[in-house]
Amino acid sequence: MAWRGCALKWVKTELIRSTNTTLRSSREIPHYQQRYGFRQEAKRPDTKKGNVVQKTKVSPSEAGTQSLPPPPKVPRPSLFKPLMFTVGFTGCSFGAAAILQYETLKSRVRTAQDEEKSEKFSQDMTYWHDWWNKLSGFQQQLILLMSTVDDFWSSLSEGQKTVTGIIALNAVVLCCWRIPVMQRSMVKYFTSTPAAKTRCLPMVLSTFSHYSIFHMAANMYVLWTFSSEIVSILGREQFLAFYLSAGVISNMVSYTCKTATRSLHPSLGASGAVMAVLAAVCANVPEAKLGIILLPMLTFTAGNALKALIAMDTAGLVLGWRMFDHAAHLGGALFGVWYVAYGHKLIWRMREPLVKLWHEARSPGADGSRSRGGPGVSGGPGPK
Repeated sequence: MAWRGCALKWVKTELIRSTNTTLRSSREIPHYQQRYGFRQEAKRPDTKKGNVVQKTKVSPSEAGTQSLPPPPKVPRPSLFKPLMFTVGFTGCSFGAAAILQYETLKSRVRTAQDEEKSEKFSQDMTYWHDWWNKLSGFQQQLILLMSTVDDFWSSLSEGQKTVTGIIALNAVVLCCWRIPVMQRSMVKYFTSTPAAKTRCLPMVLSTFSHYSIFHMAANMYVLWTFSSEIVSILGREQFLAFYLSAGVISNMVSYTCKTATRSLHPSLGASGAVMAVLAAVCANVPEAKLGIILLPMLTFTAGNALKALIAMDTAGLVLGWRMFDHAAHLGGALFGVWYVAYGHKLIWRMREPLVKLWHEARSPGADGSRSRGGPGVSGGPGPK
């Protein structure tokens, strides 16, 4: 019985080996045929009498190497949602800015009335002298430091105060790029590309996003330099709406060019919005003298500077330069020029019906007094 079991085991082993050899040879034949580019000729069937033998022609594609199927074409991303988001966000930004200006004027009137009342009930200096003497040395030093900061803040212009918050927000986002845990979220929400699934929200968030310290410093320096002039032209509330809208519109122009050229690389930075600010100031005051911080002896007019920047970005867009997002730069610059020339009259000066509705909603039963004046109500005259 043991010999019989060994014999059966030996027979099964030989059968398995022969089966594996046959299977291995049958797998290797197509491999070598495809590798060396030839195919074995099929066996001709046995012909009987009366049957006509037909020779089958082998096509060159069948005789040659089997070519791989072409890669599937990537469909162009749809720009309908980003376009609708751009229109809606721009309208909401200017609407919110008009309401914010109304509330700011209302609070300033209340503050002025409260100050007049407080002056009547102000106490003499003896009370404050006694209160100061009761404080400890640390408390006195802390109050002196706060007073120094307050004096510095008061010395800033309205535009510099407004831009300080934007610079602080950009600095926070720059620090977030250095946190490894947040890298995936930063790439998803703080870089803009039409190929991404999330395309609308990054159009706003990427305006405050910089990965390079030098990139952020250059953009924020230009924004700080032109902040006083742009806020004196538009006012604080209108400037905020203009800045945010410029960032979204410049990203929309970048989306369009990337989709047309199928160059779907991501981009980030406030360059589009900063270019809109620079273009608005240069278009409003083209005779102003500008200079370069590293070359103070070289001066030129604002109008010539704007023409040079637009020409450089146009050349970069046509020639396919990849160092900057030239489409976003051009979109921001053209929006800034258009807004100073036509957009201010078209958008901002037609805000009074919205402000009247807001006033009636806030104070029902009262006479709806309109908020008169252009953007200069809170920051100076409108664009000339």
